[in-house]
Amino acid sequence: MNAQPTINLRDHLRAEASIEPDPVSTATPTRETQVIAIYGKGGIGKSFTLANLSYMMAQQGKRVLLIGCDPKSDTTSLLFGGRACPTIIETSSKKKAAGEDVKIGDVCFKRDGVFAMELGGPEVGRGCGGRGIIHGFELLEKLGFHEWGFDYVLLDFLGDVVCGGFGLPIARDMCQKVIVVGSNDLQSLYVANNVCSAVEYFRKLGGNVGVAGMVVNKDDGSGEAHAFAELAGIPVLASVPAHDDIRRKSANYEIIGRPGTQWAPLFEELAKNVAEAPPMRPKPLTQDGLLDLFKGEAVGRNVVLQPATAEDMCGGIVIEKPSLEVVYDTV
Repeated sequence: MNAQPTINLRDHLRAEASIEPDPVSTATPTRETQVIAIYGKGGIGKSFTLANLSYMMAQQGKRVLLIGCDPKSDTTSLLFGGRACPTIIETSSKKKAAGEDVKIGDVCFKRDGVFAMELGGPEVGRGCGGRGIIHGFELLEKLGFHEWGFDYVLLDFLGDVVCGGFGLPIARDMCQKVIVVGSNDLQSLYVANNVCSAVEYFRKLGGNVGVAGMVVNKDDGSGEAHAFAELAGIPVLASVPAHDDIRRKSANYEIIGRPGTQWAPLFEELAKNVAEAPPMRPKPLTQDGLLDLFKGEAVGRNVVLQPATAEDMCGGIVIEKPSLEVVYDTV
């Protein structure tokens, strides 16, 4: 009597799960504010890219808010000439202890038209960085995040979208599109591929976030990053060359994305592409697909997995121990 409803519910859930989600929109985002999350491996140049991109956008007359979402809190350092920006989490803790409320001027600072803030994170070994991101966004909402009239909000995220906090914009549709920063090396492309996998996973669950494209940083012309982007079905928005002038100026906390300078055309093109690129549904690569982008000797494709034996684990000597099983005489 009770079996039939269970079968019907099971069939209903299976039928619902088999329905493909709607295709990702390729139209220009219609929301007044474009919220864009930038992901990439640590040290790949996300903060460098965003500082110069946000500066160029501001010089083009756009209202831009740059939010650092990396526990290292280094997103705004280049923008502010190496100066540390008080983080939201640190400021919130101090204000709470003093019985005071956090105000915009406590956590948001500006330079030449760019507004910027850092979410921050816990001290080493004293908390979850992803949880810090969630707490930071909760505070931003209390400060009126959804009422701010910016043209662009750029979020700088660590590439580890395995953690729920760092995957927040993708999982909760908090941004319209994602940009990945990578280079011609396996590890950065592995992270970029992980981000594409996260976007595709949440698309299947009904999410709307898409990948707008990839920025190739420190491009030495070897082509692996461009090959990855082509196979993943996402455009290359800009290629920043591995040039000593860029390296030296960035190390000195100098903005190179200034109108009228040598590198201005690069960031003018990037600003245009970021604004116009539609959110696309990526095609993540398999691990073997990633390895195929590189020469075999560079990634160890000629290595054969050899199963270990009990003798290997015991240093070559295996002592046979008598069984504790009780054997009964069957006669």
